[in-house]
Amino acid sequence: MSRTAGSSGAKTLAAIREAGLQLIYEHGYEAMTLRRLARKVGLQPGSLYNHIATKQELLFDLIHNHMITLMESLDKALEGHTNPVESLKAFTAFHLTYHIERKREVFIGSAELRSLDPENREIIVGLRRTYEDRLCAILEAGVASGDFIAEDVRVAAYAILAMLTGICTWYDPGGRIDRKALIRIHEQLVLDGVTKNR
Repeated sequence: MSRTAGSSGAKTLAAIREAGLQLIYEHGYEAMTLRRLARKVGLQPGSLYNHIATKQELLFDLIHNHMITLMESLDKALEGHTNPVESLKAFTAFHLTYHIERKREVFIGSAELRSLDPENREIIVGLRRTYEDRLCAILEAGVASGDFIAEDVRVAAYAILAMLTGICTWYDPGGRIDRKALIRIHEQLVLDGVTKNR
């Protein structure tokens, strides 16, 4: 993404990203216009091009940054875990926490994947596959060690991810179950799914 020099340029770019994230989350990529984005940030429409070249560039930047942050944060969450059971619990806790705290990024990364140009979509799909591969590696290690059973590791990974990511649609931070309990319940559900009848 294009950047203007100096701290004010960096601050403006950060404001554009934040505003773009909110507008796309609220209205969708197609409905968000650069004119509307400029107005929300307090810029003249022409000045916006000092920071971003196109709306597509902004969308790709938002989703790409989300995926890179997701991957880097997962790597930190898994540091020091060598036992497959503990690694799977760490993955579960991380995935839930990230998706609760970054609901907008997750929603856009999923709902607006279709709005990316083919080249940009290919990059993001590759990053998504890398994330899925991290979970597959944990499951494969557990199968190899005898801790887990899985007829098809990738199918199991997709099922786990679908269950965990679903939290974005129903979790209420003010609800009756606090986050700690929610994570504990999901850890047990995930483990039961790959250890039952072992």
